[in-house]
Amino acid sequence: MPKDKRKRSHATDASTPYSKPSAKASAAHSIFKMDKDLGQHILKNPGVASAIVAKAFLKQSDHVLEVGPGTGNLTVLILKAAKAVTAVEMDPRMAAELTKRVQGTPEAKRLKVLLGDVIKTELPRFDVCISNTPYQISSPLVFKLLALPHPPRACVLMFQREFAMRLFAKPGEKLYSRLSVNVQMWARVSHVMKVGRNNFNPPPLVESNVVRIEPKSPRPQIAYEEWDGLLRIAFVRKNRTLRASFLGTAAVLDLLASNYRLFCAQNDIVLDDSPVDPNAVEVETMEVDAQDEEFNGFSDPDDPDDELPDFFKQMQADSRPKNGLHRKKKGRVSELVREKVRKVLEDDTQLADKRARLCDEGDFLKLLYAFNQEGIHFS
Repeated sequence: MPKDKRKRSHATDASTPYSKPSAKASAAHSIFKMDKDLGQHILKNPGVASAIVAKAFLKQSDHVLEVGPGTGNLTVLILKAAKAVTAVEMDPRMAAELTKRVQGTPEAKRLKVLLGDVIKTELPRFDVCISNTPYQISSPLVFKLLALPHPPRACVLMFQREFAMRLFAKPGEKLYSRLSVNVQMWARVSHVMKVGRNNFNPPPLVESNVVRIEPKSPRPQIAYEEWDGLLRIAFVRKNRTLRASFLGTAAVLDLLASNYRLFCAQNDIVLDDSPVDPNAVEVETMEVDAQDEEFNGFSDPDDPDDELPDFFKQMQADSRPKNGLHRKKKGRVSELVREKVRKVLEDDTQLADKRARLCDEGDFLKLLYAFNQEGIHFS
């Protein structure tokens, strides 16, 4: 008897457990496409998720803030260990999926989902923050958490590996930066664990690290704007000496002179701002301009997401040459401020020849105190 020549399709019977799902069926099981622009990389490894929650050392009375919960792989574990969770999610689809996941369970009453950008959202008071952080908001999120009126007891955050290593870098190390000094001034930072790319869906292009940040209590009694303003100038070129950073850039001296005028006005100090000898000004200005070629602004060159304060933006715009010329007639206030800066760097602190990448927290505190004693401020 001849064989049946009709082609048999093995994929038509979708009811058997061995049949391969069609592309259409696979698409139906996929909730939605991840938005990489929002940094959506879902942590899929339950072991890593459990380890992150364990390192938060949660108490049954804790209120936890979770940033970027996604589909809730971390959230459901946090809810088992804490009293309440506030989850801030940017994507409405993710927020709906998270709400659906806990719907009808006892945990649903202890979960509050806030839809929006965490950087712009007014946050409730909380004890611990846990986050698989979208990489593009890493720096703003860290500083928002540290600047809260009532900072949390601890933050366990996942970041891109290089960013995480910058948080706990020490003076002299390659990744030591303004971010390192700023965060270590306001908090204790420790490394928790490394997380490979394959623990996420979809896998990101970079490796990740989890860090633990514990804000210092009580807080250092220093104005953050002053401290950050000093560091912005010092780390514009972290391999340059502090003398070059402060005295070698016309925009920096203009900024300090402007701040000094404001300080004198607020304290009823009379200033003589008459012009100095024009010939001396011309020679000195030309020397400053020669070094100004390297100046690219006050933002952190190591942090592409660093947001420049409005005051620095205005100073940066004012410092740009107009019609190819960069010549200003300096008054006596500018000369006075230059001499004050020289005195602080060379006489008072003796840090003029030290480079920012080698300065520690104590060096910067000494600088800030000496500048403030001379009436020079950075905010």
